[in-house]
Amino acid sequence: MKILITGSNGLLGQNLIQQLAGMNHRVIATGMGAQRISPDAGINYVDLDITRAMQTRKFIRQHAPDILIHSAAMTQVDDCERDQEKSLLVNVLATETMLDACSGGNTHFIFLSTDFVFDGIKGNYSEEDPVNPVNWYGQTKALAEKKVSEYSGAWAIARTCLLYGVPIHASRPNIISWIKSALEKGEHIRVLNDQVRTPTNVRDFATGIRLIFEKGARGRFHLSGKEIMTPYELAITVADYFAFDKNLIEAVDANSFSQLGKRPLKTGFNISKAQQELGFSPCSLQSGLEESFK
Repeated sequence: MKILITGSNGLLGQNLIQQLAGMNHRVIATGMGAQRISPDAGINYVDLDITRAMQTRKFIRQHAPDILIHSAAMTQVDDCERDQEKSLLVNVLATETMLDACSGGNTHFIFLSTDFVFDGIKGNYSEEDPVNPVNWYGQTKALAEKKVSEYSGAWAIARTCLLYGVPIHASRPNIISWIKSALEKGEHIRVLNDQVRTPTNVRDFATGIRLIFEKGARGRFHLSGKEIMTPYELAITVADYFAFDKNLIEAVDANSFSQLGKRPLKTGFNISKAQQELGFSPCSLQSGLEESFK
């Protein structure tokens, strides 16, 4: 199959391409700037600004992929609040351009989304729960999800929650890499203990996405870890694993930080649909740490 992946330079894109390397697929990867993926991966990398509609539409129609995995997004919550016009352009309008470019063809469109489309009141969200975002980032992803659900061809939305892992090449820090880096330097960190998530190993998320297109699955899927915990509890687990000083970790609540974008307090996913329909089987946090830092 011919697979096109946007946002391939990020943590997920790198891990997804690593899984696909050596398989019988033709992979076209796009990103902003220089390629961060090893040339040994056997993929075709293209520097593409997805906000340039005409260029993006032409590129997709030229390649006519069997699978399009749309990973590129503006994901920093406060940056989205600060520049709502840009985040709308990146997260919604660019998605709409890609859907338009794929319309009339046979492309299976897979859109990657977030637990932040929910308001955080209920927690343990299933795919049937209504979205109700509390920040602009979540609103843009919910708007994009609606566009995807109106696509005339095969589509899937893969949501995840608190993604962690080790980038294969330089990438933005994630929660575990930040905790590990700070604690091994002996730095004091303040970590939220009033928000609930289901942390997700990036390799599990990449596997879930691969299962979606291998099975030709359609609809919405929640792909996350199974363990429900706060970021503070996550930090304590990391400290225990590496034998760092847990006294360096201070539990705080959201009011301790000045943030432009409100965060949902209690998210986390019910992943039974993905388990039953895809055979999705995420690792435990302990196993994820062992796998990532072996």
